[in-house]
Amino acid sequence: MPRRTAQVRSMELAGPAGRLEAVLNQGSEQARFAALVCHPHPLCGGTLHNKVVYHAMKVLNDAAWGFEFPVLRFNFRGAGLSQGTHDGEAEAGDVLAALRWLETEFKLPIVAAGFSFGAAMTLSALNCPDAPSSVKAVACLGLPLEAECRQYTYPGLANLKLPKLFLSGDSDQFAPASELAWVTAQAAEPKQMALIQDADHFFTGQMEQFQQTLAGWLVEYCHDPGR
Repeated sequence: MPRRTAQVRSMELAGPAGRLEAVLNQGSEQARFAALVCHPHPLCGGTLHNKVVYHAMKVLNDAAWGFEFPVLRFNFRGAGLSQGTHDGEAEAGDVLAALRWLETEFKLPIVAAGFSFGAAMTLSALNCPDAPSSVKAVACLGLPLEAECRQYTYPGLANLKLPKLFLSGDSDQFAPASELAWVTAQAAEPKQMALIQDADHFFTGQMEQFQQTLAGWLVEYCHDPGR
C-alpha cells in the first residue's frame, strides 16, 4: 500500500494576545487522536520549527510510526509572526487556545506535548480550571527545572491524573536527572520517566532514541491495537 503524503496547512489561531502563527500537519481520516506540540523558549530562539518539536511531530504524524495523528504546532505570542509580547506565564493561555482549536476542529481526544518552555506552559495550561477535558495524555519533553535564570515548579502535577511522560536526556543541563526524578515522584499516576543515555537538553545526537522512546509511550497509551 503506498504511503500517504502528509499535507501541511499554514494557518492562524485566535490567541488571547492576538493572532498566533500555526502549522497543521494533517493526519489520517481514521486517526483516533489529535496532537499539539509546543516549542521551547522564544527568547532563546524557540519556534514551531525547533528540531525537537519537529521530530516529535514526525512521530505523532508520519505514517512510518503508525499513528498518523493530525498535529498542530504554533508560535507563542511574540515569536515568528505571532502577535503579542513574550510574558513567561501568560503563554499558558496560548496553549489553551491551541487545544480548544484542536478540540473544535477534530472532535478527537488530544495528546498534548511540549519541549522545554513549551512543556512548562503545557502543564500550566492543563492545570487551569477551564482546560479542555479532551486532553487525554501529556508528554513533557526536556521539562525544565532551572533555565533562563528562572526556577520552574510544578505543584499541579500532584492532581493531574492524565497519563504523563517525562522524557529527558540524562545529561540535561536544565534538569538534573535526580531532581527530575523527584518532580516525577510527586506527580499523580499514571506516569513514566524516561532518560535518554548520553543526551543533553536538546537530545543532541540521540534523536532516534528520543523518537523511539516517545513512540513506545504512545503505543502504550494512544495506539489502536485493531489497526
